[in-house]
Amino acid sequence: MHRLYSNPKKNWVASFWVSPFFHIFAQSKCKIMQVYQIWLVVAIALVIFEICSATFGAICFAIGAAIAAIAAGLGLESTTWQIIIFAAVSLLTFVFLRPFMLKFLDRNSKDVKTNADALVGRKGVVSERIDASQHTGRVAIDGDDWKAVSSDGSVIEKGTQVEVVKLDSIIVTVKQ
Repeated sequence: MHRLYSNPKKNWVASFWVSPFFHIFAQSKCKIMQVYQIWLVVAIALVIFEICSATFGAICFAIGAAIAAIAAGLGLESTTWQIIIFAAVSLLTFVFLRPFMLKFLDRNSKDVKTNADALVGRKGVVSERIDASQHTGRVAIDGDDWKAVSSDGSVIEKGTQVEVVKLDSIIVTVKQ
């Protein structure tokens, strides 16, 4: 291969671009990354991407790259076979592992209340008298002050502990 680029008259474009750099890689002192190391770098990059995205898509490809790295490290020198192994393992993990992981890790997410839905059932203290006839009433819940109405229309005095039974936009409905 070096003979191809060493004669500038035969292929001046290749000798202009490749020849100055070829001697760097041809020297025995220069350490080039092995193919399995490249596969490992790809796998690690995909794992980092998966940590940022959390979609279980990139991890399937990371597993494929790790298996391809193992194959390359065990002596499989054919790049074609390494790519076939990468593609096959990635496809298998994407088809079989990803749905299982999504189902396994998503099974409790329906039970978790977030944002305003988490207020229902919480206890609070009336910070301003709740009176529907005067359109007044506020409740302090975990340091936040909410406009409040009584569930049965009764008057609730300041300082009374109440429970949130409903949330309608920014108004909480409470009961004693």
